[in-house]
Amino acid sequence: MSKFFFKGRIELPSDYSTYNYNTDPSTKHGSKKHPIAITVTSEARQTEIESLLKQHDLFANITLDADGEENITELETVLNKPKTVVLEKTPSRNDPCSCGSGKKYKKCCG
Repeated sequence: MSKFFFKGRIELPSDYSTYNYNTDPSTKHGSKKHPIAITVTSEARQTEIESLLKQHDLFANITLDADGEENITELETVLNKPKTVVLEKTPSRNDPCSCGSGKKYKKCCG
């Protein structure tokens, strides 16, 4: 242990970037600098994927492997980014109830 441990400083491993942690949030997967790795099994599927990439302005390294399995998980991840869930605000106690009974929220559903 080093003397910095007791001062509350975290010691990072020398190659922390290789632990599957994106240290640079500005890197965009699917760009020219960081292409997506895709494996397909047929040429028809390869042309289909290329048209999809062109449609979304993405770049990928496509490998044609007839004997292996198809792997397009990185492409699906880039195309299907999760959206932020916005919940409706619950009514305060003295607001009319949202169920339509006409009563106050605190007397009906609260």
